[in-house]
Formats: sequence, structure tokens, C-alpha cells
Amino acid sequence: MALPPSAKVKSGKLICCRPPYSVKWIGSDDPTLINDERFAPAGVLAPKSKADFAFVLHALSYLSSKGRAAIVCFPGIFYRGGAEKKIRQYLIDKNYIETVISLAPNLFFGTSIAVNILVLSKHKTDTTTQFIDASGEDYFKKATNTNILTDQHIEQIMQVFDSKANVEHFAQSVDNDKIADNDYNLSVSSYVEAKDTREVIDITKLNAELKTTVAKIDRLRADIDSIVAEIEGTQIAGAKG
Repeated sequence: MALPPSAKVKSGKLICCRPPYSVKWIGSDDPTLINDERFAPAGVLAPKSKADFAFVLHALSYLSSKGRAAIVCFPGIFYRGGAEKKIRQYLIDKNYIETVISLAPNLFFGTSIAVNILVLSKHKTDTTTQFIDASGEDYFKKATNTNILTDQHIEQIMQVFDSKANVEHFAQSVDNDKIADNDYNLSVSSYVEAKDTREVIDITKLNAELKTTVAKIDRLRADIDSIVAEIEGTQIAGAKG
């Protein structure tokens, strides 16, 4: 698969796209691509078997200095090594990544995977990257065929996106130096702690219940022993008679 050719066009203030996930492309089989103005700044081409970052760099190249790009991405590109890690390093070191948003599974027709939205910006005023975990049940509505993002869910995501506030178990802004120290891993789960949905156990209450249960078992054993002794006594008396 070949990407659209590079061309001199007016830079976009808002770019939204959903490229195909992990499709093959010509990549390094075309030696001229490493000099293409879209890919040359990163110093490496996306793998031939996974063109995801080729689409990302293509969009970035057309983004205006005051624009944003929102790209629906396959989650693997945010943690895999090799060329994809080098491209992530380029994007972080140049401070082009504003936000990574993880979404719930089964939101799009044709795929059931939980995808991410990568938000690129060339006008950031700080050197942090925001991570938003919108994959939990509070941020989508279950449906028969595909899950649904309601207007309320979108509003929740956009409020924290705009404010850049840190919200426990939902959103965290991370200094780019920390991301570099973490091997340029951009997985949301690496920076936003998941909410523990396991049942909280009251140990004191549990111990009290165990003591009550043990006492009941002891009384039951005593009753059984008494009944058995009575039966045995009756059998012996009958045998003597």
C-alpha cells in the first residue's frame, strides 16, 4: 500500500483521521522515502509490515503551527520497539504529542479492539504529555453490536482534555523526561493507574464471622457426638436383651 504523495498544500489547523491498522506499505523498499519531507525528520521509516506511523507522520507534516491532529491508532504502536520506538522518541523529543486517549473496545465497525486516539500539536506551551484512560465502563455504553460513546462520555473526556487536570484513575499529565526514562512507552496504562474494582474485604468483620462459624461447627459436632453415643448405647442395650 502506498501513502498519498507529499505535496505543497496549505497546512491544516485540524486534521482528524482513522488510518487502516497495521497495513503493509512499501517502506524501506523505496530508498527515496527516507528523504521524503514527511518522514526524513524522524530519521527512520515505519516498518514495512506496519504503516501506522507512516500515516501519523504524514498527518503531522501537513499540520499547521497552530493546529491539532487527532488520529485513531492501533494500540501496539505505543509500546513496540524498533523503528516505532524511534519514531515515538522523535515525537516526544520534538514535543509534538499532546494527548494519548485509550478508548473502550468495540466502538468502531469492523474491529472489536480497544483503540487509542493520538493528539498531535505543534503549539504546546509545556513539555508534558497527557494520558487519558477512557476505556472503563464509566466512559461507554454497552450495546449489542458495537459499544457507544454518548454525548455525556465525550463531554467527560473533552473537559479533562481541555483542562489538562490530573484525575485519579482517569487522566495524568507526565513530563516528557519521565516518558524518555520509560523507554518512550506511550501506553496509557503505564501512566494512569487503573481503578481497583475488586471487592474490599473487611478483615475484622471476616474474622468475627469465621469465629461465629467455627463455634457453630463445634456445637454441631457436639450434637452429632451426642446423637451417635445415644444410638450406640441403644444398640448395646438391645444386644444384651
